[in-house]
Amino acid sequence: MPSPASYLLLNPAKPFSLRRLSYTPPRLHARRLHVSCDAPRGSGRSAGGRREAIPAGARQAKKQIVFFDAAPPVAQPQQGGSAVEKGASEKPTTKEGGGNAALALLRRATKKTLAALSNLPLAISEMFAIAALMALGTVIDQGEAPSYYFEKFPEDNPVFGFITWRWILTPGFDHMFSSPVFLGLLALLAASLMACTYTTQLPMVKVARRWSFTHSGERIKKQEFSDSLPRASIQDLGVILMGAGYEVFTKGPSLYAFKGLAGRYAPIGVHLAMLFIMAGATLSATGSFKGSVDVPQGLNFVIGDVMKPRGVLSVAPDVFNTEVHVNRFYMEYYDSGEVSQFYSDLSLFNLDGKEVMRKTIKVNDPLRYGGITIYQTDWGFSALQVKKNGEGPFNLAMAPLKLNGDKKLYGTFLPLEDSDSSNPSVKGISMLARDLQSIVLYDQDGKFVGVRRPSSKLPIEINGNEILIEDAIGSTGLDLKTDPGVPIVYAGFGALMLTTCISYLSHSQIWALQDGSTVVVGGKTNRAKLEFSEEMNRLLDKVPELIGANNENVVDCKSTAT
Repeated sequence: MPSPASYLLLNPAKPFSLRRLSYTPPRLHARRLHVSCDAPRGSGRSAGGRREAIPAGARQAKKQIVFFDAAPPVAQPQQGGSAVEKGASEKPTTKEGGGNAALALLRRATKKTLAALSNLPLAISEMFAIAALMALGTVIDQGEAPSYYFEKFPEDNPVFGFITWRWILTPGFDHMFSSPVFLGLLALLAASLMACTYTTQLPMVKVARRWSFTHSGERIKKQEFSDSLPRASIQDLGVILMGAGYEVFTKGPSLYAFKGLAGRYAPIGVHLAMLFIMAGATLSATGSFKGSVDVPQGLNFVIGDVMKPRGVLSVAPDVFNTEVHVNRFYMEYYDSGEVSQFYSDLSLFNLDGKEVMRKTIKVNDPLRYGGITIYQTDWGFSALQVKKNGEGPFNLAMAPLKLNGDKKLYGTFLPLEDSDSSNPSVKGISMLARDLQSIVLYDQDGKFVGVRRPSSKLPIEINGNEILIEDAIGSTGLDLKTDPGVPIVYAGFGALMLTTCISYLSHSQIWALQDGSTVVVGGKTNRAKLEFSEEMNRLLDKVPELIGANNENVVDCKSTAT
């Protein structure tokens, strides 16, 4: 058998199918040499020797001659079709077929899931549900003991006829922002944002980045804006567009220009910013610590002793070993006597007893150290230092008294010896105070005696006893918190404001085609369509001016040469 064998493969409009020979040559690698030539006009000869007419469309087609070092392998003819056709019709093995079917099913399920999650009405519904839960969390007191909800939402007298403590405690609405319902809605909204970004925003950006040239004047004329420039060139138009801030590209007689591509990226940035905000809120709800303490002036406390974890991701840092000392607590007052501001002078000490920080805090001016924030939130009356007949001073604890409203009132009692042993009741001097600047005194019969300021050092006689108010010791109310999600939330809101502003930038596209001496121009934009039309008219009016200026320069050059 001759080797190498040569095969003439015709490549007309419809490819011919070649009949296979009845022998099986050895399986060898082929080296192919392609030669192209024009197909002869007329008729061709089939494999059986019959002359067949070559289709008209194939007469001008190219022939491709392929030379092989050895004959390509051919299969033995089989009854009911060739071996190649039979092999192509065979089904894959069960394992491969099952894997392909499972992969196709997974792809279809993923596609349907993404389509469902990226549905705009679903995302809007999720945001409204989250907003409703947030509003509900501001109405329901958060973080109280269960007994508080038993008392405020009793089953025998439901609020609005149906809301009881079960509606609050069962879904976890007593800690709304870390409840499974709220966090689940955040996760669902995050999934919707990611699905929308993947299925809608990213493809739009990819399309917008392509340099889409067009060679059809009719297509350009169908744009939102279109016009024709006689006796102009796309080069002149490109110069004008570049001066207006467009990115200009040319290819032969076609021109494509765009600007404002950042406006296409902005929706993706908005989605990412919202994801940052939700991630930070979730981290705050599940990874923070919180605590509160009332500390009298001059006493200490360890931060870790008052901090409680708020979620499963809460991890105590080393700074929890820091000790806080209240150096001084004092208040400022209005002219009416009402408290205007209260201050706490705090010192922080490490394990070695070294002071690492000191600051006087007040309301809206907290202390921050090592990721921990200490807020000034409340004040109290801890003790009253009193001298009796020159003895003492005695520290009398001040107890808060219940009053209607937000007014505070504290009281204490100084017992006196009763000479009448037949009367078993204990009598003494009562002292009341609304704040740290004045003390009201009553005798053992409950009669008003007078008012003294702790700083006055003026004694007062009550029931034959000389009483001197030495000092009023206040206590500071502090809230402590660690919140690792705050920087993420702030960064998310900053990015949200920035990308929202960028999203208002218009993405404008312009196409132009040189048709003889005329330039056909068309364009569109996604925003500010009226402004875009006015801008295009203004830019196109500059093209004749540029052409005239160029012509004048040419004339000047010719005159100079002459």
